[in-house]
Amino acid sequence: MPQVAQKPVSASLYTEAYFRTACEGYDEFNATEGEHLSRRLKAAFEVADIVAGMDVLDVGCGRGEILRHCAHLGANAYGVDYAPVAVQMSKQVVDNLDAEVPGQLGVYLSDAKKLPFPTAYFDRVLLFDVVEHLHPWELHLCLMEVHRVLKPNGKLIVHTAPNVWYDRYAYPIVRGFRTLLGEGANYPANPRQFLVDVNEHVHVNEQSILSMHQTLKRAGFVPKVWLDSPPQNRQENVVLANLRRLAFETAPLRWFFEREVFAVATKQP
Repeated sequence: MPQVAQKPVSASLYTEAYFRTACEGYDEFNATEGEHLSRRLKAAFEVADIVAGMDVLDVGCGRGEILRHCAHLGANAYGVDYAPVAVQMSKQVVDNLDAEVPGQLGVYLSDAKKLPFPTAYFDRVLLFDVVEHLHPWELHLCLMEVHRVLKPNGKLIVHTAPNVWYDRYAYPIVRGFRTLLGEGANYPANPRQFLVDVNEHVHVNEQSILSMHQTLKRAGFVPKVWLDSPPQNRQENVVLANLRRLAFETAPLRWFFEREVFAVATKQP
């Protein structure tokens, strides 16, 4: 078992204000109570390839919108979160669903390191924007539990952001370049303060494509890991557009400039 070196992030930091003003997808949730997903959550959800009759576990279910979408597909969806506010918000979403929604639903207050479910129970386990909130020792224990509750042919779906190599190596370049263009005020020295400064306190374990692969493998999974980024729809001159294309489409540069990490993992045979 890994050394317990750091205390878990306090559940008290995950307030309703956090989920409604900082947590990925908050605009869409506030407007539709989860009927519509953000671009990032929709992309991760589509990777899961959930169909009717599946048993699905959403670890770190947050506001509960993923449970809603699983149920509308006819899956039996269960969510766990260690933040009481998240459990309350998820239960409210579940309780407001039409009684004719085919899938069964359940929400539980639980630590991701000790899941309250039987062995080999789930077809899918989802870890959407959770990995970066767990210290390495916590993540390993969480993944071991996920491994336990997955069926032999089940799949773990991971989305985490940002790509830590972007923050460490590409962001300083981007910040320097934007400063030359007179836009430096929008790019703080600490990338964790970019757009959502609360991430400075709750992001404790950001991943690269390599570290995510190694972490999943250590927990007994066969992983496929890849990178992606938000659509780049900026109006730019030819030089800037070509530089952006080079950074995001050419290896090894794209390993540093792509900002989101995806993974699909199965149990080792």
